[in-house]
Amino acid sequence: MKYQAKSMFLGVAFFSAMLAGCASTETDSSGQESADALSTYTESTDSMSDSSYNTDDMANLETVFYFEFDQATLTVNARQALDAQIVRLKKTTGPVRLEGHADERGTREYNIALGERRAISVADYMAINGIPRYRIETVSYGEERPVAFGQSESTYSQNRRVELK
Repeated sequence: MKYQAKSMFLGVAFFSAMLAGCASTETDSSGQESADALSTYTESTDSMSDSSYNTDDMANLETVFYFEFDQATLTVNARQALDAQIVRLKKTTGPVRLEGHADERGTREYNIALGERRAISVADYMAINGIPRYRIETVSYGEERPVAFGQSESTYSQNRRVELK
C-alpha cells in the first residue's frame, strides 16, 4: 500500500512537471518572458501583417494566361505574368486552381484535351519555379466557358487561356 502511494505521488508529480514544462515560456530571473521569445513572436506577427505584397498588388497581377492557336506552350508574356504570380504564391500556402480553356474551333473532346494540356503547362512551370505540385489543381473546360463570343480571331484569342483561381 505504501508503495502504491509513493508511485502514484511520483506519477502525479512527473505528469505535473511535464505539463508545466510544455506550457512554460522562457523567463529571465525576474520572471518575465525573455526578449528573444518576445522578439520571435513579434517578428512572426509583423511578417504576417506587413507582407511585401498587399491587395492592391494582387489586383494588378495577371490571373489569365493566353495561348496561341492550337498550342499549349507558354508565351513570353504568359511567363512574365506567371513569374509575378509565383512570387506572390510562394508567400502563401493555399491551393491553386488552374482552369484551362480553348476557343470553339475543333471538336469538344479535342478542346477539353487542349485545355488540360494548357493547364498542365502552367502547373509544370509553377512547379519548376518553386510552387509545390500538391497545391496545384488543374481542370479543363475546353470550349464550354467562353469569355468572348463571335467568330473572329480577336474573340478566339480571348478564349485560348488558363485562368488562375
